[in-house]
Amino acid sequence: MRYFWSLFFIGVGLWGAQAVQVGEKYNDSGKCKACHSPIVKQWEDSWHAKSHYDNDEYFQKTIDYVARKNNRKSLNTIKIECAACHNPRISVTSTNAEYEALAALKADKDSAATKALQSDTISEGINCVVCHNIDQIHDSLPDSKRGIHRVSWMKSGVMSGPYADAKSPYHKVEPRDFMDTNPNQLCFVCHANDQSEEGHRFTNMQAEFKSGGKQCVDCHMGPRKQGVAATLRLANGQAHTRMVRSHGFVGAHSETMWQGALKVDARKGAQTLEVILSNPQPHALPSGFGSREILIEASYMSGAKVIKTEALSLTSKYLSKRDKPTIPHLADKTLSNISIPAQGSKTFSLPMAAGANSVNIVVSYRLVNDEVRGLLELKDPIWSKKMVIKKLSLKL
Repeated sequence: MRYFWSLFFIGVGLWGAQAVQVGEKYNDSGKCKACHSPIVKQWEDSWHAKSHYDNDEYFQKTIDYVARKNNRKSLNTIKIECAACHNPRISVTSTNAEYEALAALKADKDSAATKALQSDTISEGINCVVCHNIDQIHDSLPDSKRGIHRVSWMKSGVMSGPYADAKSPYHKVEPRDFMDTNPNQLCFVCHANDQSEEGHRFTNMQAEFKSGGKQCVDCHMGPRKQGVAATLRLANGQAHTRMVRSHGFVGAHSETMWQGALKVDARKGAQTLEVILSNPQPHALPSGFGSREILIEASYMSGAKVIKTEALSLTSKYLSKRDKPTIPHLADKTLSNISIPAQGSKTFSLPMAAGANSVNIVVSYRLVNDEVRGLLELKDPIWSKKMVIKKLSLKL
C-alpha cells in the first residue's frame, strides 16, 4: 500500500507541472520544412539543433559529472532541471522526493519523468516550436526563473513571428515584439545567467550586457537581408519576399565569429611585453559558460629563430566546497575571472625575452579550458581547438 501511494503522489507531483502540449503536426522541424525550407536548413547546422543531451558532448558529460558528484539528485532530475533551457518543451518540469526514491531503486522506468525525457518532442532541442510558439515572456519573475519557467505558450497551432501581415493556411500567426523590435528579451529567456548546484552564480550575461545600439541578433543572426521566410506562393505565383535574418545562430562554436572579435595592441615595457585587449562587443569575453578561455601566446624572435615562448590563459577557475578544482556547475566560488568587460579593455603583461628583436603574438579562443576539459574527459577536438582572433608582430 505504501508503494501504491508513493506512485500516486509521484504521478500528481510530476504531471501537475506539465507544459502546454505540442500537437504532432508541429512538434518537429520536418513539418516546418515544407514551407520554411531555407530557415530550417540553416537551423539544422546550428548549435540550437544540438542542445539535447544526446547531441552535445559538453552538455552530456557535464550532466553526468554533476550526477556522479551530487548524491542528492538523480541523473534524470538533473536532466529535467537543465531541460528548462536545453529542451523547453519537455512535459515534466520538476521532480520530487518520491521520484528520487524510485530512481534510487531503478524503479522509475514507467514514470512520467522518464517518459518525458525519452519523448521525440524534445529530441531536436531548441527547434522551431520552442521560440515560435511563445506567447509571453515574464520579465517580472526572479532572474533565477529561466527557460520554460519564464514563458507562457500559445495554443498548439498558433505561431509567433515578426510580421503583422503573416498568414498561413496551416497554422495561425500572431506578431510579438520579442520577435521584432525587442529580440534581446527572447534571447535572455535562456542566455542570461546560470548558477551552480551550490547556488553560486558563475555567469550573468544579461547583467553585463551593454547594448550600445546592438541587439544579440545583430551578431548571432546577422543583418536582415532580402529573402523568403515562407515558400508558399502568393496569387501572382511568387513567394512573399521579406527582410529576414539567418537562423544559423552562429556563436562561440563558429571560428569565423572570432576573427577580429577583440582589438589587440602590444607595446614593449621596461621588463615586460604588454598586450592590450579591447572588447567592442556588448558582453564580456570570454563569457557564457564559465570554462571558456582566451589565450595570449607570444613567440620571441632573434632574426628568424624562435628563442622563447610565453603564454597566458584568460579563463575562470572554480573551487568546490572542499576547495578542489571543479566545473562551473558544481562550484562554490570563483577563484579567478579575468575576462574583458563589455566595451572595455585590459592590459596583460608577459615576461620579456633577453636577446629578442621581435615578437609574434597570437590571441585565440577555446571553448573549454584545460582544467575543465580534463575533468569532463572531453574527446571532440572542437573543445580544444584554438580559434584565432588576431595575429600581430612587434619589433622590440
